[in-house]
Amino acid sequence: MILEEKYTLSNGVEIPKLGLGTWFINDQDVVQAVKEAAQIGYRHIDTAQAYQNERGVGEGIRNCGVSREDMFVTNKLAAEIKSYKEAVDSIDESLQTMGLEYIDMMIIHSPKPWREFHKEESYTDGNREAWRALEEAYKAGKVRAIGLSNFEKEDIDNILESCIVKPMVNQILAHITNTPEALIQYAQDKGILVEAYSPIGHGELLKNQELAKVAEKYNVSIPQLGIRYDLQLGLLPLPKTANPAHMKTNADVDFVISESDMNFLKNMKQIEDYGEASMFPVYGGKLE
Repeated sequence: MILEEKYTLSNGVEIPKLGLGTWFINDQDVVQAVKEAAQIGYRHIDTAQAYQNERGVGEGIRNCGVSREDMFVTNKLAAEIKSYKEAVDSIDESLQTMGLEYIDMMIIHSPKPWREFHKEESYTDGNREAWRALEEAYKAGKVRAIGLSNFEKEDIDNILESCIVKPMVNQILAHITNTPEALIQYAQDKGILVEAYSPIGHGELLKNQELAKVAEKYNVSIPQLGIRYDLQLGLLPLPKTANPAHMKTNADVDFVISESDMNFLKNMKQIEDYGEASMFPVYGGKLE
């Protein structure tokens, strides 16, 4: 069963192979969502400072009936934080807000502030400063693992050239019709686990008739097919839902996609529009 399976990060820390994403789940509702997920068997919850639900996630973790050491919590340093002092203060603030003694993994949410996401400035110094703060938090035991999100090859190289502790993950947009194979391979070659957010293309894959046919062949839903696809690429999918029924089906992925079908899915035409999510930078939009 996938909820019991784990990857091992480069520092030896184990991380559950499937996580629950909490983007767009508000601070009140996320408490119950975390509790429901824990009861179903989820042991990995993913949040971010930008989601504005850290307090609720922390409350859910503390009151879910599962011992703290058996739960894995990922948080993300806000994309706008590109100085050492801001990062140090922000990590401590997250610990306080969540009411946790430690966070299992803290990652830099983006190499650039969201409003600058499509601009040329690379923030090399700012990312190194934020990384130094994460390294110190890691050495102090405030976090058990550290990593990146939305980092391209050159952004990863910038950290690798100056770091003392290497990044353990890179969390990226990766789903059927959008599989950045070169970036995935590069990270994996460097011993960096790739996590896949929006494994169902922020819901847009549900409209794809070709996908529906492949899912039907395996007697599964499109979300199940998308999650299994990421797992077979060695990725860690983070489907987002507050619905317990969806949490259950998202975790029911003990089937195998054939090699020929994997190739077909890898080469499907990329979806052009992410619907309402298209306004967000990671889906191609520009925040003005």
